[in-house]
Amino acid sequence: MLREGFIEDVIMIFSTVSSKGEAEKIARALIGKRVAACVSMFGPIKSMYWWDGKIEESEEYLLIIKTTRSKYGELEGIISKIHSYQVPEILAIPIVSALKEYIEWLREELEE
Repeated sequence: MLREGFIEDVIMIFSTVSSKGEAEKIARALIGKRVAACVSMFGPIKSMYWWDGKIEESEEYLLIIKTTRSKYGELEGIISKIHSYQVPEILAIPIVSALKEYIEWLREELEE
């Protein structure tokens, strides 16, 4: 059983980017600055969305970033600085349950 408060600040960030190179650049920056414990990259994927009043389709790469709420502000700043999109997707998702050992590892990797 996890102690109360153990995972409340753990989050996953979803972000899509335009290329594998951009995905790797963002992942290395986030891990290097210790604002993410892990970044998983998937792609290419196909995305469809509204932009400038019409439906757009593009090939993208999806990043799933594991971090804590306390690192979010710095993480958002790093992504926004590197990201090539005018409005990057940066979505934080709370974690409701997790393996205790994984959360312990995540926290250890984010310690400064």
